[in-house]
Amino acid sequence: MSNITTKISLFILIVALITACNVVKKVPDDKHLLLKNEILVNGEKNSKEDIVLQLVQQPNTSIFGYKLRLNMFNLSKNNTDSLFRAKYIANPAKYKRQSKWLSKKQVDRLGQSFWYSGWHSFLRRTGEPPVIIDTLKAKRSLKRLKAYYFNQGFFDADAKFTANYQENKRGDINYTVTTGEPTFLDTISREIETPALDSLYLLSKSKSYIKEGQQYKAENFSNERSRITNYFRNHGVYYFQQQSVYFEVDTLNPNHKAPVKINITDKVTKIGDSTQSKPYKIYRISQVNIFTNDIDTKNKLQIADSATYKNFNLYSTNKLRYRPKAIADAVFIQKDSLYNDEKRTLTLRSLSNLQVFNYPNIVYVEDTITQTLKANIYLTSKTKFHFDANADFTRSNIQIFGITGGSAVSIRNLFRGAETLQIGFHGNIGSSNDPTIAENRFFNISEVGADMRLTFPRIFLPFGTDKIISKSMLPSSIISIGFAKQTNIGLDKENLTAAINYNWTPKKNTTAKFDLVNVQYVKNINIANYFNVYGSTYNRLNSLAKIYNNNDIDLTKEDGGADNFINSVLANQYPLLTPLTDDYKSIKSIKERKDRLTENNLIFAANFGYAKDSKSDFFDKEFYSFRAKLESAGNLLSLTSNLLKEPKNSDGTRNVFGLQYSQYLKGEFDYVKNWDLTNGKIFAVRSFFGLAVPYGNSKSVPFARSYFAGGSNDNRAWQSYSLGPGSSGGLNDFNEANMKIALNAEFRSKLFGNLNGALFADCGNIWNVLDNETDETKVFSGISSLKSLALGTGFGFRYDFKFFLLRLDFGFKTYNPAKPETQRWFKELNLSKTVLNIGINYPF
Repeated sequence: MSNITTKISLFILIVALITACNVVKKVPDDKHLLLKNEILVNGEKNSKEDIVLQLVQQPNTSIFGYKLRLNMFNLSKNNTDSLFRAKYIANPAKYKRQSKWLSKKQVDRLGQSFWYSGWHSFLRRTGEPPVIIDTLKAKRSLKRLKAYYFNQGFFDADAKFTANYQENKRGDINYTVTTGEPTFLDTISREIETPALDSLYLLSKSKSYIKEGQQYKAENFSNERSRITNYFRNHGVYYFQQQSVYFEVDTLNPNHKAPVKINITDKVTKIGDSTQSKPYKIYRISQVNIFTNDIDTKNKLQIADSATYKNFNLYSTNKLRYRPKAIADAVFIQKDSLYNDEKRTLTLRSLSNLQVFNYPNIVYVEDTITQTLKANIYLTSKTKFHFDANADFTRSNIQIFGITGGSAVSIRNLFRGAETLQIGFHGNIGSSNDPTIAENRFFNISEVGADMRLTFPRIFLPFGTDKIISKSMLPSSIISIGFAKQTNIGLDKENLTAAINYNWTPKKNTTAKFDLVNVQYVKNINIANYFNVYGSTYNRLNSLAKIYNNNDIDLTKEDGGADNFINSVLANQYPLLTPLTDDYKSIKSIKERKDRLTENNLIFAANFGYAKDSKSDFFDKEFYSFRAKLESAGNLLSLTSNLLKEPKNSDGTRNVFGLQYSQYLKGEFDYVKNWDLTNGKIFAVRSFFGLAVPYGNSKSVPFARSYFAGGSNDNRAWQSYSLGPGSSGGLNDFNEANMKIALNAEFRSKLFGNLNGALFADCGNIWNVLDNETDETKVFSGISSLKSLALGTGFGFRYDFKFFLLRLDFGFKTYNPAKPETQRWFKELNLSKTVLNIGINYPF
């Protein structure tokens, strides 16, 4: 009862604070606060973003109708230092009392303290002053509205406004726009002074943005000017300038049909105080010269070495360190080809992608006699060797204190083909008070590792792939191998990885990745520590042992006590525990899970990934992204074991070189869409589906390739690994399965300054499907299993540091499928059961 009373009191207090705020507190008596703008276009209300943005004055920002920033500004006080002094002048006795335990100087400086001055300065800086109705700004808005509709072809558009003043110093403005009839493009003619450009224009006329019969739009003319400029500069017109293109449009035609004339003037150059016009010329490339030098000889002019390869001339100020083919393959400017802006840009990207040069530079030199261009490419080599080292102090839920460090050496141009070899070492020592760690030393956990990575700026295969993956896709190949070993962390794993993968960009904003080989071998060293690590599993088993052993003695964890109890039960040594009882099934499930998590995994896989997004730049707020991946494992090893006629194990599986290998097929789909709702408001959604099906030599998917639910980038009302599978209730320490569905939605809004807020809803879960799991609460059996989708809702804050975003989310379990059906909805919506998530950048 007291809890309910507290909540009601808190609610009443919040409502009182909100309603008590006077939004017109700092509005002068003869002025009015702008509450709302309303735009009527041809008698109909219009609130489209591009129309609303034409208005110079916008009302104060609000969050769900509450003007937070305005109320913050209203809470601030001006002249706080003067008010402070007046306070003590009016009460000298108080000043004297303060001076007894603070010096007079300190008392005098209280006026500049955060409490008296800084707090109000923060409120004024973070808040938002009231927007006062200004008729001059309203008139400017009318001009912008008419200009907007003029640019849409409504040349007779008219606009008016009415300011509606209320007695309580509030008001709004109504804008009325009458567009009139739109104007359509009539005949389109051209006048191109350079004959060669006229012929070139006709070849691309069909791609024009302006066509007869379409409604006049200024944007189309701007796009057409850019299109013509880009087309000419990509077809040999090296000196072409955009200002040479202009349009004549008759906007005064009474029948609302406007003839258009496209004008393209000759090249205009300034000589002294006068200008001169000359016809544009179409240039071809007569030579492609590539100059390479080292940093220590970059100012050296004398050529010490040279080579020629397929019409490319290579020069070096010392001995040429690169094979000519390696450099030439990264250059897309060809001898005897037309000058092309796109080829120049692609060449710069490709040369930078080699990662062996600093800031490539391309200079074109005109040959006035032959009227051609020489392309001179200047490359300054990076140093052959590069060394990196780093160290850091860490803290996590595993270790109370840790020291991590690493070093790496890079060797560039290893085989004279712009290859890069990286060899790295990393390590960590830490202190943990985890009771599962027996070591009594301060630094009682550690991890060491080494890796090697060789990068080729091309597809590294014994046969050519240019017809499938062209050089313009900037392909690269990576061969990598790594080893890591951890001790006193979990089961003390050793991890060996190796991979051969290929990357390329088929189109802009599109990437493809193909792992020809992806090998991972995981070996568990300290299996005896299993029940120390998986405490929840041990507690379940121990409680059952106490029941059926008729005593209160705990099972020993490390010397076989827990394992002996499991083996005795499965050997039918407990008459009350028959295979049909739930407790027997539970113990059998614990045994199966232990075998799964302690087995050594050999994964020999191949996969293909494809990703695409529509984001034009870093500041783009409205975009989509799509990612898909398909992975297959174990097929080559299955073929090998068959050819070697390896004998089958007792469970029907086979080994290769003494190791049982995993065999599965896995597919993933991930789609994200962001909508810009203007004024700093964003609505984002995400959908994810993943499925990994074991077959052949496997009855389950390796832990490293399984799915989990919960966490700061998933369902934020549950912690990582704590949700699912299905409606089982997350009984294990690390809950995982081989199928996952995740659906997320988030509304983001600017609060003030760099602080943003968010409301979110996360729906999803994991299930077992087509594997050896028999627990019906964990298995996905059809559409009916979707009722075990979990729903989490909540709110969060994001602070934008420009180079990264810090995120805090508070998640509430809104629908918990692990609860009885009558208690699943809204039973855990209280602060005591909130899950706090801290993350970097947006969750999806």
